[in-house]
Amino acid sequence: MATQDELKKQAAAQAVAMVQPNTVLGVGTGSTVAFFIDLLGQRNRQTPLNLKALVTTSSRSKQQLEANGFTVSELAEVAQVDLCIDGADRVDHQLDGIKGGGGALTLEKNVAINAKHNVWIVDQSKVVDRLGGFPLPVEVLPVSCEQNFRRFDRQGLQPAYRLKADGSRYVTHYGNYIIDLHVDPLPIPAGLAAMLDSTVGVVEHGLFLGMTDEVLIATESKIEHWTRK
Repeated sequence: MATQDELKKQAAAQAVAMVQPNTVLGVGTGSTVAFFIDLLGQRNRQTPLNLKALVTTSSRSKQQLEANGFTVSELAEVAQVDLCIDGADRVDHQLDGIKGGGGALTLEKNVAINAKHNVWIVDQSKVVDRLGGFPLPVEVLPVSCEQNFRRFDRQGLQPAYRLKADGSRYVTHYGNYIIDLHVDPLPIPAGLAAMLDSTVGVVEHGLFLGMTDEVLIATESKIEHWTRK
């Protein structure tokens, strides 16, 4: 029986096969995406993909891509992404998910919403029947973070500031804080997303609803391929 890492590599290899030459590629982050980047580099060295541009959602992936010989652009430098390959912290059977465990949810969502086609590659531990089992990150402006925290608390969403190892508040790439909502499972994700979208001071949240077209899942015995109906 294949190991989990071997299955992740198989899922990553299927995603690499989806990449077309002379296109704009978006690359996310995560353990399975790390395999994807190395395999993409191998393919590019064998037969150059001549990508028009490549954007990514994390500094870790940027460093790995550059180590594989790719030039990484900023999202603002491209008109649209043709294909985005990313991971997810949780995904349900409707292909909705929670992302942002690494703190890059704002950039992740901006890349995804500007991509023609989104594919997630995950292992089976990320699959749930109802979205939950993972804190929902909400990026908030420092100027009104306390008001938002109290609002979330009154709404029963069990907020907690994301902290660094030294106990100070985690600060995002854009200088904001993250409030993780620990309510589980999430109550009516679409309604919660709409509420967060309309809350002044919320920059972005980690609910990715209706945005993903395909999911490749490394299970114990095979790669499952889900597509949006």
